[in-house]
Amino acid sequence: MPAIPAPNDQWYVVHVLSGQEQKVRDNIARRVASEEMADCMFKVLVPTEIVSEVKKGKKTATKRKFFPGYVIVNMYLLEQDGGLNERTWYFIKETTGVINFAGNKNRPMPMRQAEVESMLAQIEERENDVKPRITFEVGETVKVADGPFESQNGLVEEIDHDRGKIMVSVDIFGRKTLVELENWQVERG
Repeated sequence: MPAIPAPNDQWYVVHVLSGQEQKVRDNIARRVASEEMADCMFKVLVPTEIVSEVKKGKKTATKRKFFPGYVIVNMYLLEQDGGLNERTWYFIKETTGVINFAGNKNRPMPMRQAEVESMLAQIEERENDVKPRITFEVGETVKVADGPFESQNGLVEEIDHDRGKIMVSVDIFGRKTLVELENWQVERG
């Protein structure tokens, strides 16, 4: 059996009703204060990212959960002898909107330290960076909606999700030419 992390180093993935992640987080925070659970419940995270897209010619940014249906909880659940901290177990299980722990439902195991560090770094990176929303796929026929190739049809050849760029093959003077476009410059063909 692997070593059990210190109480404040235990992180768990909790499965919740889809669309209820923020309510569950708020409910846990409220209950921690009213039921004096601050010694066992440390953090509750609903990781989100900001996604930009163009709708009806206007650029908008929206928050999107990148683990929909789950909240990440830093809590003292496993005792050093391997037994469950009953107080914390029932606190989570009785929270409205919680389905169960991810993984072994009767014996949840904390996330490995490397997973926790990776997840926290990913959360920090995504919360501060606006990611373009690309809904196209390679091989899809699209129409250029803006720029010098406006109203031309083309084929999506490559997608760079990080930069929000799409490489589209368009017909210029009878030849197929690759053109790099922003995701908002393209629409469904």
